[in-house]
Amino acid sequence: MDFLQPVLDGFGVVLAPTNLLYCLLGVVIGMLIGVLPGLGPAATIAILLPLTYGIDPVTAIIMLAGIFYGAQYGGTITSVLLRLPGEASSVVTVFDGYQLAKQGKAGTALGIAAIGSFVGGTIGIVGLTFLAPIVAGFALDFGPPEYAALALLGILLVATISNGSKTKALIAAALGLLLATVGRDVFTGAERFTFGNLDLADGIDFVPVAMGLFGLGEILYNLEERHRAAKAPAKVANVWPSRADLKQSSGAIGRGSVLGFFLGILPGGGATISSLAAYALEKKRSKNPERFGKGAVEGVAAPETANNAAATSSFIPLLTLGIPANATMALMFGALLIQGVTPGPQLVDQHPDLFWGVVNSMYIGNILLLIMSIPLVGIFVKILRVRAAILAPVTALITMLGAYTINNSMFDVVLVVAFGIIGYLMKKFGFEPGPLVLAFVLGSLLEANLRRSLLVLNGDLGGFFGRPISATLLVIFVFVAVWPMIQSLLAKRKANHALVTSTSQKAKETV
Repeated sequence: MDFLQPVLDGFGVVLAPTNLLYCLLGVVIGMLIGVLPGLGPAATIAILLPLTYGIDPVTAIIMLAGIFYGAQYGGTITSVLLRLPGEASSVVTVFDGYQLAKQGKAGTALGIAAIGSFVGGTIGIVGLTFLAPIVAGFALDFGPPEYAALALLGILLVATISNGSKTKALIAAALGLLLATVGRDVFTGAERFTFGNLDLADGIDFVPVAMGLFGLGEILYNLEERHRAAKAPAKVANVWPSRADLKQSSGAIGRGSVLGFFLGILPGGGATISSLAAYALEKKRSKNPERFGKGAVEGVAAPETANNAAATSSFIPLLTLGIPANATMALMFGALLIQGVTPGPQLVDQHPDLFWGVVNSMYIGNILLLIMSIPLVGIFVKILRVRAAILAPVTALITMLGAYTINNSMFDVVLVVAFGIIGYLMKKFGFEPGPLVLAFVLGSLLEANLRRSLLVLNGDLGGFFGRPISATLLVIFVFVAVWPMIQSLLAKRKANHALVTSTSQKAKETV
């Protein structure tokens, strides 16, 4: 009963008219952003961060959370109808969703996606409800050494699990760590990398970095990319899937929910990797893998379920450990700090209204998404006809105004422009900005706790291995760091063995 009371109180918080309205607003904006190719929830949350200053913390986070999980379904619409993923986690849905649309089954694909999204999201929320307080209780045993080890592991996972080139991810993460050191040293007061600029003395603020990399950078990049695709949308009919389709996709929905939930918790995991893993799993275990890519309903059900489950479970490390699992969670971390709330083990006890209000708002938001998903398809497809030349300048103007209103400082606007250019160049040359932002957030946590740990342990690094939790995290860190090298050595050994065997065989044949 002691556990149920705060959960029930959380429903009282979210059912307040203002919070309910902002929950609806968040999921509608999220769906809209998911439809617009390239912008994504991270960019939108970055742009809207300044607007949350005057809103109650619970209300603000409910709205931002709605944008995040709402965008996961919005990206499905254009993936199926236009072969144009509106959100990174919907890239995999293109493979089979668009093929179903070409076969006149666009409604079936969208219906399966809506059901899978609802099931995956709901399972993720139930898991979040029961697992988060346990993790938070466990995390109360964390001291500076544990947080230092956790931050170190998080940075490594972000750099190694990210999509694309691992080398580029490591470079981006290193740049984020460098930026985290700018400003006055909190232990000695010495200025670092400020070049005599007083505006940099207190360090680089998170919001201009996020607004530049994800907001302005995405706008500049998408202006270059969006002109490529003006496709006629497929017609939507027979939205509710048949019993056979539901039966065929039920296993994929179940497996996608579980896989997405656990991958979402991992730093560097999140919706995109979960959707890829779920699709690969279904294709691997299928008796007819050749069906995938030609219109298999499981190819829509699995990734759409997984990305929604992951979007929800990624709140667990943020709210309970204060560790953002992906780029969007890093922005949510910044939003909480702006509101004067520090995410971590104490959040459940110190701010139960915020914790349970946000968690329970996801139940409501998930139901709203299921109800709205199909009726709004026609409206969202029409929005795609708005020219980027009109949409981009308006979004850029909002970004700049938002940046200025943070501190009424032109320096923040200059920072947004500078990081916008960096973000554009990163996207242009295949660098994801996510590892940079995550390393920037985790870098400060790593440095502060590492130095505190060394003070507590009298400079003895071996003391990290004398504490069970920090020792376990460091062992995992070493394993993750070394595993790619082991894989490479095993692959070379296998190739050499195959070469020797082939040479020996040829020699025998010659004899």
